[in-house]
Amino acid sequence: MSIRFSHVGVCVSDLERSVRFYEGLGFERAQSHEVGEEFGALMEIDGVRLESQFLRQEGVTIELLHFAAPGHSGAGTRRPLNELGLTHLSVRVDDVDAAIRTVEALGGSVVRGTRTTFGDGEAALDFVYCTDPDGVRVELMRLPG
Repeated sequence: MSIRFSHVGVCVSDLERSVRFYEGLGFERAQSHEVGEEFGALMEIDGVRLESQFLRQEGVTIELLHFAAPGHSGAGTRRPLNELGLTHLSVRVDDVDAAIRTVEALGGSVVRGTRTTFGDGEAALDFVYCTDPDGVRVELMRLPG
């Protein structure tokens, strides 16, 4: 039996806004699909109708799901890290400050109090949490090398 990682799915309120956000973090559009009732049982949603857009970067795939029917639910705010379930996505960047500007320009938010840096210069480790436009926590991290 072969088992391999496939992708992470993220429900979004505005597909194009979210695509722009993740493209700003280096992801590229891949295939997209219109999904309907044929996936209703799998998704456990009656009357489902959605657009699915896959984005890829260096072997990682994110599937953005925009539900036309029955729509989306949830608060759209970041969840506590100690809440059970998926906690965050993490993206390596070479310049955290530049990535912060990109996140803010593309409708995300930066949780400035989470900025944590160890060391100096090129050997520094630099981290900060932000959220995508729908409150999904994304870690920006700069590691040496």
